[in-house]
Amino acid sequence: MTLGNLAHINVSFEFFPPKTPEMEDALWRTVRRLEPLNPAFVSVTYGAGGSTRERTHQTVKRLVDETGLKPAAHLTCVAATKDEVDAVARDYWDAGVRHIVALRGDSQEPGAPYQPHPGGYPFAVDLVAGLKKIADFEISVAAYPEVHPDAASAEADLDNLKRKIDAGATRAITQFFFDNDAYFRFMDRVLAAGITVPVVPGIIPVSNFRQIVKFAGATGASIPDSMARHFEGLDDDPETRKLVAVTIAAEQVRGLAAAGVKDFHFYTLNRADLSFALCHLLGLRAARES
Repeated sequence: MTLGNLAHINVSFEFFPPKTPEMEDALWRTVRRLEPLNPAFVSVTYGAGGSTRERTHQTVKRLVDETGLKPAAHLTCVAATKDEVDAVARDYWDAGVRHIVALRGDSQEPGAPYQPHPGGYPFAVDLVAGLKKIADFEISVAAYPEVHPDAASAEADLDNLKRKIDAGATRAITQFFFDNDAYFRFMDRVLAAGITVPVVPGIIPVSNFRQIVKFAGATGASIPDSMARHFEGLDDDPETRKLVAVTIAAEQVRGLAAAGVKDFHFYTLNRADLSFALCHLLGLRAARES
């Protein structure tokens, strides 16, 4: 399977901060594997409720110190006052981090409704505006092709995205999706709303179907029936699951690229193999191969 001669493709990768020494080793093997692909940036997540704040900081700073990658640090509104968030942002700027992924974040109590922290930034739009007052950060925000689960309507969700852009965000990255038509319909609405910044599709290669079903349930992403059928009977067959996963994701990125999409954000789950394979299919080659 090939995507032909696709010039000017840009990719970025998302990592999460490791919890154990073994997970840390796995993360840095992934980083070293993907670094030669020269991604536009790599992002590092916060855990739910800001639970990985210190590990996120450590991972981002190590990326600055030990790699040539451009890290984008996730910041959320959860479990912190404005002063605390501002201090974190200044610390990142002083460390050489120029890119923030500004998010509302999820409730500290799984399944409970989100409640703004007293004295904190209430929502992502407020966080974006606050960050722009601190320094001239590049700011990415989240977009939802299939509507944020907490949004009152698709129109309200799009209006929220527009307000985040107007507050100073320079890019939106979508929640993962598996239906390209949903992304294309969303982009029609985005452009009609006057949003002109890049809206980068978030792609997640599915190696663990049960895990993705759980993720999708929390984010409002739909899962095609065909995908469930593809993974049937493979719970104890990781090698076949991997082949199926890259085939499904390859079809998705091929469809997006054929429609003119040039920017892709891969949710790696701290694994290099599937994302590396997809980049290869997009025509990207590691620096050592060029």
